Amino acid sequence: MKILAIETATPASSVALGDGGSLAAMSVRVDRRGHVGFLMPAVDFCFEQTGWSRHAIDAVAVDVGPGPFTGIRAGIATAQAFAAGVGAPVIAVSSLTVQALRAATGRRRIWSVVDMRRGQVAAAPYRPLPGGVAPDGSAEVLGAEEFRAILDTDEADTLVVGDWQALPETMWGGLHRVRRGRPRYPSADVMLEIAAIRAAHGEFVAAEDLRPDYMREPDVQISWKTFRSEGLWP
Repeated sequence: MKILAIETATPASSVALGDGGSLAAMSVRVDRRGHVGFLMPAVDFCFEQTGWSRHAIDAVAVDVGPGPFTGIRAGIATAQAFAAGVGAPVIAVSSLTVQALRAATGRRRIWSVVDMRRGQVAAAPYRPLPGGVAPDGSAEVLGAEEFRAILDTDEADTLVVGDWQALPETMWGGLHRVRRGRPRYPSADVMLEIAAIRAAHGEFVAAEDLRPDYMREPDVQISWKTFRSEGLWP
């Protein structure tokens, strides 16, 4: 099965083409604000490298979050447009799961984190399994002190992966059972592995039913009630 994978939930955007989970071509760029300008040239590059026709794609995988809003929106819109254009189904993937799968550990409990800005991260625990990982709890949006408290009370040896550099260095002091490691960001080549497994189980979503997993309200909101109370509205 030929799959197009689109990853834009973090500053590291990537696009990959694969067949049965095996990587055929990939393009990557780390740019916090450059998702939109990167995507279509990256898609074109991957198809040029493989020589595949766009209509050969059997499914489109896309990271639906969590992560910053602009990147997720760009990735989902591109995936929806491509899938609709070639008549392919979509596979929704979590940025947290992608990072956990790439983590290099055979025994430690994995905490995967994504920087949500404003001093918060989205975090979720996973347990390693032969050939993969499995969720070991629910994803949450946490501040540094909240996350530290969870790690401090966890009796298991733990590996934290993702953008943990976004958290203050002081929070790691005294956490003797905790190691920090790679990857820092999710990537489209790992998405191919997840998408191939889900495709084999028929876990598809229609393009029009795809929904982002922001896990938090937008950074900028207009309080119409406040505006009206201040006399700015009739």
